[in-house]
Amino acid sequence: MAVLCREVLRERRGALIAETCAWAVGLSDRPHVVRRRGRLVPTGGTLGERAAAGLPLSGDEDGRLDLGDARPGSFQDALNALRPDGTVHADAFDDEVLERFVRDVCLAAAERLRRTRPAAWQELVEDLGEDDDSDLADVVRSGEWEAPLRIVAEELVLAALAAVPLLEVEAEGLPLSAIRAAEALTHAAAVPPSPPADGEELAGALFLAETALREAGLATPVPEAQAGRLLAALLEQGLAPDEVPSVLGRLPVDPETAAKVRALLAG
Repeated sequence: MAVLCREVLRERRGALIAETCAWAVGLSDRPHVVRRRGRLVPTGGTLGERAAAGLPLSGDEDGRLDLGDARPGSFQDALNALRPDGTVHADAFDDEVLERFVRDVCLAAAERLRRTRPAAWQELVEDLGEDDDSDLADVVRSGEWEAPLRIVAEELVLAALAAVPLLEVEAEGLPLSAIRAAEALTHAAAVPPSPPADGEELAGALFLAETALREAGLATPVPEAQAGRLLAALLEQGLAPDEVPSVLGRLPVDPETAAKVRALLAG
């Protein structure tokens, strides 16, 4: 299965690069942040402004070692740049692109093995302690193929885009980014509206939501690229899924972000 997962990943390399470029759209508008005397401080400029001037976006002190020695203003440099919460943009890329893409690759590989080599599939599920009719996602979780495959996926992305200027990566991703935004709006429109909460319930939910937003250290207004992290923060703070749509309109989030959060809830 590990070999088959890598094979499917190589087949979908083009789609992975396209999704990466689409995710990068808007990255140049993020504030440039540095650490001074242990505190995170915005420099007043954006990643795009510094990239256009050929200035470095990241530093050796806070970045990831595997992303060091990046060309100033490149996509790799942007991935290694600090965010206001002290993490680097590569962490968000892992959560919002690689994790989902690699999971889909593993599911596709499992489906291919089950369809083309039923005897091998039967042996695999028995070794994993699963049943032959187990859900594919359960088999993938038991097999633990995702973590090593994410390393391979990141290597493929960096091999293709590491030295490419950030602004060029964004330009390449604009068409797909527009499609993804339209899909999110379509999915959101299909979600039945939540019953309106009364004033007291809404006030409590809004308090929790504002706390989640503050503690998560998300950019404001929250961009579409951070929709997944926003939803996770809201749920971890204690909001029920049906309370999230009620507070989105009262939080500093982009309309595309709110639409994507609703789409994630519907999915």
